[in-house]
Parts: sequence; C-alpha cells; structure tokens
Amino acid sequence: MNIDDIPQDPDEHVRFTAYLNQLQQVGDADEVDLVSLVLSDPDETMAQSAVLRHLDRRATDLHTGPAYEGWAQAMAQATIGRPFLAQRLREWSLFRAFTLKLPWQPDDLLTSSNWLQLKTAAGTNIEATEVLAGAGRTKRIRNTARANLKPHSGS
Repeated sequence: MNIDDIPQDPDEHVRFTAYLNQLQQVGDADEVDLVSLVLSDPDETMAQSAVLRHLDRRATDLHTGPAYEGWAQAMAQATIGRPFLAQRLREWSLFRAFTLKLPWQPDDLLTSSNWLQLKTAAGTNIEATEVLAGAGRTKRIRNTARANLKPHSGS
C-alpha cells in the first residue's frame, strides 16, 4: 500500500473510486492502515461510504469462517470514533451468530438496523426469521420474514 497510489484529486468521486480499488486489492497486513488512511480523508461521508463497502465485502467473505473474529476486532480498532461503522461491524457479528447458530438475543435483533433485519428475514435462521415475522421494524421486513417461513412451515 502506498499513499501515492491514491490520487489527491479534489473530486471526491475520483478519490472514492481510487479508495475502493485500493481496498479491494489490499493485503491483510496492510488493511488496517489503509482503512485508517481512507478514514482520514476530509470528506468524512465519502470516506465512511468507501470503508462501509469494504467492510460489507470482507464480512460477506469472512463471516462464516474462523478468520472473521480477528478481522472484526482489527476493523473495530481501525474504525474507532465512527459509530455507524462500529454498528455495522456489530451487526455483521450478530448475522454471523444467526448463520452459525451461535447464541444471540432477540432484543439485539429487534433493535438492529433495517439493513440487518431485512438481511436476516431473508436468511436461513428460522428462530430469527420468526422473531422478525412477528416484530420486525417495517412491514417489508415482517412480510419478507413471513414469506421466508412459508417453505419451512410445510404449507
């Protein structure tokens, strides 16, 4: 990773694309440093958006495997002071618990974002889907959960 590889262009769209490209190619050893560098961009919204995409991409690849926990801890450190990014990491950990059938609390799901509720409603954890079918935050979430439960109900 080299800071000179990222254009110092005044156009945030150019920097955003450059950040996404760098984040997609970064090695594990340099990932925390690159995330920290991106988050130092003066356009906080753009920087957080680029890192959010990166977190989602990496978590999608890692959440079912043993490398996830160490990665999530490292990313939590790199994103300190960024509540939205910290929340997304917590929600990926909760989604991981649903996926791997690890312990979780219904209140954690019910107080989570629409993003996680909708992702979970369309998922494979029957218990979580049932919670959302009855008490999901939005009609869309409840309907998605109910529709996902139908194939499992035998009707």
